[in-house]
Amino acid sequence: MKTQVAIIGSGPSGLLLGQLLQRAGIDNIIIERKDPAYILSRIRAGVLEQGMVDLLREAGVGARMDREGLVHDGFELAFDGRCERIDLKSLTGGQTVMVYGQTEVTRDLMEARQAAGALTVYDAEDVQLHELKGERPYVTFQKNGERVRVDCDYIAGCDGFHGVSRQSIPAETLKVFERVYPFGWLGVLADTPPVNEELVYANHARGFALCSMRSPTRTRYYVQVSAEERVEDWSDERFWEELKRRLPTHLAERLVTGPSIEKSIAPLRSFVAEPMQYGHLFLLGDAAHIVPPTGAKGLNLAASDVSTLYRILLKVYREGRTDLLQRYSAICLRRVWKAERFSWWMTSLLHKFPDTDAFSQRIQQTELDYYVGSQAGRQTIAENYVGLPYEAVE
Repeated sequence: MKTQVAIIGSGPSGLLLGQLLQRAGIDNIIIERKDPAYILSRIRAGVLEQGMVDLLREAGVGARMDREGLVHDGFELAFDGRCERIDLKSLTGGQTVMVYGQTEVTRDLMEARQAAGALTVYDAEDVQLHELKGERPYVTFQKNGERVRVDCDYIAGCDGFHGVSRQSIPAETLKVFERVYPFGWLGVLADTPPVNEELVYANHARGFALCSMRSPTRTRYYVQVSAEERVEDWSDERFWEELKRRLPTHLAERLVTGPSIEKSIAPLRSFVAEPMQYGHLFLLGDAAHIVPPTGAKGLNLAASDVSTLYRILLKVYREGRTDLLQRYSAICLRRVWKAERFSWWMTSLLHKFPDTDAFSQRIQQTELDYYVGSQAGRQTIAENYVGLPYEAVE
């Protein structure tokens, strides 16, 4: 088999890159070790930055998002028993965010790829990347008992933190930056109306809480738990009671509870691998970086990686600008580290750490009070939350 770009992984970043390339006439094959049902079963993020919304529209897959997604002009910060609204639209010159689940983004991209007749190989076993620094890179994998080889110009590693792409780069070539947080998020999905029409991020002495949603009738709530907690120890009743304790009274009183559809605990970590390219291999999304979900940046960072690589490859194939390939990592990492900073800041400000005493709690509340009490502070939060602009590729 032969293609121009071999994409490893059929999550949203791999599918979005494939969709953009396909529409531009650049041939690509997606190689995925799981099956489609597994890909669609993963419950993930649901807040899309303005830049990602625009990119999905550019890729021709924004129709259902625009029809069913919820445009949010702001969000609430709850602390010290009160709520403060960050008006994203007015603070950023009209930018907003879109509440639309990652599963739905993935479904839209899968359907578009199928309609275009583009090839995705699912259930590929023993995927290996070869000659990454040679003139002719290629990918091999096992499928139905046969060894398959795909020759290509470039390889896009979109296969996540545990995937083969980053592991194919010599360890001595990579510099890894990591912070593992001593807590996780216990999340519950329920068919109940949202407690608030916009997201609520709550700082409380008992720990962080987040009120989110997937639709006007489906909600996603989180409470901070210790890293040792087990999801089996949390009944629905226990979860709802704990969530109520962490919300301001007016929100707790109107919280509608119900049976959970899905319940899980997600650990929190910050992770960056540098550089994000090695020869003909380019890392995108979780293969290169992970952020704690507090700033809603994980999926959105993957989208900005996709945008950067797509625009570089456009110039490579249309203008012969192979010099731009060496700029991929530097362009991406500038935005990655700014998003890492914002996610770390939000995490530090809203969570209870093991050493959070009464003094530290007051410092957190005062820091929040300082930022929301200043136009410049509110603007800083807003411009980071809607997403910093994508760097031009020139």
